Amino acid sequence: MRFRRGLARVLLKLARWRTVGEVPSKGILVGAPHTSNWDWVLTMLLAWDYGIHIHLLVKDSLFKGPLGPILRWSGAVELDRENPRATIQRLIEQSEHDETFLLGIAAEGTRSKGEYWKSGFYRISQQTGLPITLAFLDAPSRTVGWGPTFSLSGDMTADMDVLRDFFADKRGIKPEGATVPRLKEEGRAG
Repeated sequence: MRFRRGLARVLLKLARWRTVGEVPSKGILVGAPHTSNWDWVLTMLLAWDYGIHIHLLVKDSLFKGPLGPILRWSGAVELDRENPRATIQRLIEQSEHDETFLLGIAAEGTRSKGEYWKSGFYRISQQTGLPITLAFLDAPSRTVGWGPTFSLSGDMTADMDVLRDFFADKRGIKPEGATVPRLKEEGRAG
C-alpha cells in the first residue's frame, strides 16, 4: 500500500493533478463525469493516494487480453453486462462482512453522451443502506476527489437533485461526452 501511495503522489504531481475531499470507510462511490479512459487511471491514483481499496466495477470485455491482469491488480471487478445481478449480489454480501467496503461505479455507464445514467448505484444503496459518496474529476481545475456523502432520502428526484447540483460545474476530460445525472426511473418515481 505504501508503494501505491508513493507512486500515486508522484504521478499526480507530474501530471499536475491534485486530490481533495474525504472518503468514508463504507459506501457507494458514484464517479462522474465519465468521458475518457483516463478517468479510471485518475480514480485509481485517487484511491492509492488516500490509501484505500475500491471495488471498481468495470465492464467484463475490458478484462480480455493484456489489460485484464492490470485491472485485477488494481482492484477492478468484472461486471458481466449480460448478468450484472450475480456480481452485484456477491459484492453486496461482501459489504455486509467487511468493515471497510467501497464500491465504485461510473453511473453514466459509458464515456459517450447518453440520455440517462444507470440506476444500479441507487438500487444498491437502497438495498444495503450504504451511503453514497460523490467522486469526481474536473479537468479544467485538474482536480480529482471526493464530494459529499449522503444517505438516500427515499425521494428519487430529490436525491438526484443532489447529484445534479454537485456535478453541474464538473467537466470531464472530453466534456462533450458527459451525461446529465438523470435516471429513467425518476419519471416513474412517486
